[in-house]
Amino acid sequence: MARNEITEQGAVNTITRGTVIKGNITASGDFRMDGDLQGNITLNGKLVVGESGKVVGNVVCQNANIIGTVLGNITVKELLSLHSTASVKGDIMINKLSIEPGASFSGTCRMLDEVRQDEKTAEKSSTPETGAHQDQVGGNRPR
Repeated sequence: MARNEITEQGAVNTITRGTVIKGNITASGDFRMDGDLQGNITLNGKLVVGESGKVVGNVVCQNANIIGTVLGNITVKELLSLHSTASVKGDIMINKLSIEPGASFSGTCRMLDEVRQDEKTAEKSSTPETGAHQDQVGGNRPR
């Protein structure tokens, strides 16, 4: 008797046009949004926001193709592609960015490497000074 197995690898979650979701979405695979999401979406895979798709909330994912609308901050660990019909209002943090002519983007853009570098610099500057510096300004000198 043959055993039927359903493989989740390669499966894409799809929200179709006319569907409205209010709440947050977390998924381990890929996701296509052709409806409306009023909430945050966090994926380990790729997000595609179709031409009729709209996300009002923050997005965190590996890769993203935005063809529709995103009103919120976007963090993409690899490649964010904004197609010609895309409309994004919010800050983005990305590794790589592709923007087609006609796409609309309003917000700030930071590269993830730059953010990591800023965090390292902040950590170094928050460490206590050594005694040599304190001696110069009178911090450890006996009186």
